[in-house]
Amino acid sequence: MRRRTGLTHAAVAAALLIGSWAAAGTLPASAQEAPAPASAAADASAPASPALLDAMRRDLGLTRAEAEARLAAEQRATALLPTARKTAGSAYGGSWFDPRSGKLTVAVTPDAGATTVRTLRESGAAVRTVEHTEQQLDTAKSSLDRLDAPAGVASWAVDPAANTVVVTVVEDARTDNDVRAFVRKARAAGPVTVRTVADAPSTFAAGTVGGDPYYTGNVRCSIGFSVHGGFVTAGHCGGVGQQVRGWDGSYIGNFQGSSFPDNDYAWVNVGSGWWTVPVVLGWGTVSDQLVRGSAEAPVGASICRSGSTTHWHCGAMLAKNETVNYAQGAVHQMTKTSVCAEGGDSGGSFISGDQAQGVTSGGWGNCSSGGETWFQPVNEILNRYGLTLHTA
Repeated sequence: MRRRTGLTHAAVAAALLIGSWAAAGTLPASAQEAPAPASAAADASAPASPALLDAMRRDLGLTRAEAEARLAAEQRATALLPTARKTAGSAYGGSWFDPRSGKLTVAVTPDAGATTVRTLRESGAAVRTVEHTEQQLDTAKSSLDRLDAPAGVASWAVDPAANTVVVTVVEDARTDNDVRAFVRKARAAGPVTVRTVADAPSTFAAGTVGGDPYYTGNVRCSIGFSVHGGFVTAGHCGGVGQQVRGWDGSYIGNFQGSSFPDNDYAWVNVGSGWWTVPVVLGWGTVSDQLVRGSAEAPVGASICRSGSTTHWHCGAMLAKNETVNYAQGAVHQMTKTSVCAEGGDSGGSFISGDQAQGVTSGGWGNCSSGGETWFQPVNEILNRYGLTLHTA
């Protein structure tokens, strides 16, 4: 990572990391200590920065005390999730974080048994009885993945709280014959609920404009997370072998792996005077945030995004394992959020607390009128390419 002469440390971070986890250190990756495993749990002793709390107040309508309490509750829910899933066993119907109660809610079918329900409650979880198991819902969702979706179908995913597969249809296309045919086939596959959305999803790449981006040809995107040897980003931003340039036009590296559609992830090697650090850029809205791991937060948890166009925004996780039907083709295993984004934010970082969650793929709407976004989970990218997240 190159420096601009005369810039302060914060300005260097803003200028150089281009909508990603920003530069807080000055040592190359090879001189840093070995990182924690990518799946490391959140560090409960790490306090939230005042700037992060301010962003949650702005975007989630929380007081400072409410934001602090919510982050602490989300940490507990994230830590409890693997145990709760194991306890529920074959009766597991999914789980989500409920911001009103501050608890992880675990759905179980009636055959869970009193002992299982009691154990879950004693662990701190709330319990809800549902009709369908997560496995049944996932099977129904997989059947939809094999269908050819028309452009008027925006996405589909399992909604554990509704205990159904939710198919999202673009409002203006809800009476389209192809959309209706898709919905009929979807209902035949299992429990399905249809909801409407204002616009069709699209990716957030953009043409070359000023600011602090990275460039691939005439496309501007945002760096995602630092990994040892490079960074991860969105696959639609470039293909294998394409060169990547930084804010100053200097060569950073090349796309070493890229997949889009079906997936939307990629990674770029870093060299030529650039290096990696485990920080998310706050763009002056919040202070730059350390990345300490990649423990997967539950549905309902708060989440924030950093990108080179709209900078820092927060919201909530709405769904996991959602299939998004872009014009270029369907992308699977995405996570949906209520965070806004715009062109050029593609590839940028999603973080919950201090835990990396994923890289920005696309969505609908903007940061003036609102909208929804999807990200590709970071752990899937790390596992696919055998990468190690650079953590503090």
